[in-house]
Parts: sequence; structure tokens; C-alpha cells
Amino acid sequence: MDVVTLRQAPPALHRPVLVSAFRGWNDAGESATGAISALGGALGAKAYGEIDPEEFFDFQSTRPQVRFDGDGERAVEWPSLTLSWAQLPAHPTTGEKRHVVLLEGSEPNLRWRTFSDGIRTHLQSLGVELAITLGALQVDVPHTRPVPITGSSTKAELGARLGLRRSRYEGPTGITGVMGASLSKAHLDVVSFWAGVPHYLAAAVYLSGSLALAERTLSLLEVDLPLEGLARDAAGQRDEIAALVAEDDDLADYVGELEEQLDEADQVPDIPDIPQVSGDELAAELERYLRDRGPGA
Repeated sequence: MDVVTLRQAPPALHRPVLVSAFRGWNDAGESATGAISALGGALGAKAYGEIDPEEFFDFQSTRPQVRFDGDGERAVEWPSLTLSWAQLPAHPTTGEKRHVVLLEGSEPNLRWRTFSDGIRTHLQSLGVELAITLGALQVDVPHTRPVPITGSSTKAELGARLGLRRSRYEGPTGITGVMGASLSKAHLDVVSFWAGVPHYLAAAVYLSGSLALAERTLSLLEVDLPLEGLARDAAGQRDEIAALVAEDDDLADYVGELEEQLDEADQVPDIPDIPQVSGDELAAELERYLRDRGPGA
């Protein structure tokens, strides 16, 4: 079953790779979907298809939004899942120019097996060889350290070739895990990257997480793509966070404790194996501040 409704058929794609991310449980700090947006913007991606939300969403859980359109009329904005395509920059050694398919939207609530199998069928029709899923979880890491990225592969031989481990996580999963399993069973190569977002920032847009995921994806694909705008905005947000932390002794002490714990561990957290934690009341002021300002404020 092909669940994708085409706006217009994409052109013939050369060795396409999928990069996907979903808003919701898998997307702390909107880091994963932010990475997709940054990649799509930098590549000039063209939307070509969408997925009917009626089939896969519980609108009492993922509610549509009422907006005013350009004519001042009220319009209902439904949860969206869109696909776009773009050509990647030339490989620096071979000169090969592959294509990328970007899948981004809200995590569906219903019929995950039908959804995943439908996406698999669509990707097979495009000739997709590799699928990269992006996610982000809130963990006990400070914002003052590089964003930890854990990469894994569903196939041991692929992981060995790319220097990634095979995931050994057991426990609750989201649509990224379900879709990855469906694609892997169909003999597509699947790689998953997860960013660790400081749990006291997970309710806000965390631009450093988006930048880290986008850069790791480009590194895997071995292409160079400037992301100056996102890098500049992420640096500005880090400065804002630092200034706010400096004004709150309790929060500064807490961040210092996280730094000490990470330095003593002397290793990057194994992100998918760390359960999600709720944000502390200590950081509520920081969450509200960043959420109200938003990216680029």
C-alpha cells in the first residue's frame, strides 16, 4: 500500500537516501525536525507528496489548529506529513551527485504498521538504498558541552563499515523505531542518529541539537553543505542561555553538577538507553524564556 499522495511525481532520482524525523516523542527540543528543516532549506528541497492525516492521526491527541489565512479568513491547519526531494552536493572524491528524500511531520497516532509498510513501498518505488532516521531525547547533559550524538545501524555489517554500533536498545519505541524495523526487514540499510538534549531545555527549541544532527547526517553522506545560518543562530542561543544561567545561582550550580558528572564518566551517554526524564522546576524559568523567544528572536 502506497500511503503517499503525490502533488507531482519527483524526477528519476539517483541512488536516493531517505532522511526522516517526526515531531513528538522522538523530538526533544525539536532538534530532529529542526535538522530536517535546515537540510531542506540549504538544499532547496521541493515538496512532492503528502500523507493524508485522516488515516493516521487521532485528532483528539494531535489536534488541528485554527489559523487566519492571508485573506483574514479562518482556516483549519491539519497535522501534516510531507515528502520532498533535493539533489545533494557532489561527493568530494567521486563527484557523484545523489538525491535525498526528506520525510518530516508529526508522529502519527494510529496504524503504525500500515504507515511504515506504506512508506517502505513508496521508498522502494523510488529506489531508495539507505534510510537515516533522526531523533532526540532529553538526557542529563549540560548545554555547555558538545551535543552528544549516538549513531546505530540495524545491520551489523553496515555498522562495521560506517563505524557505528548495532542498536541493542530494548523498551518503548516511537515511529522511528517501527519504521526502521520495517525498512530493515525489506533489506534497506537503516541508520539512526539520536541527539541528547539537556532535559532542562527540552521544552524549548534547541538549535544546537538540530545543528549537531544535521552535521552528523552530512558527515555520513560525505558531502559538504554550508549551514551558516543555523550555526549562527545556535551560537546566539548558547550565549542567551549562558547569560540567563549566570543570573541564577541555583541553575548555575545545577549545570556545574552535570558538567562534573559528565567529566567523571569521561564518555558520551548511550542516548537511546537512557530513559526520558521530566524537566526540573529549577529550570522552569529558562524553559519559558527560550520558548517565548523562539528561534531567531
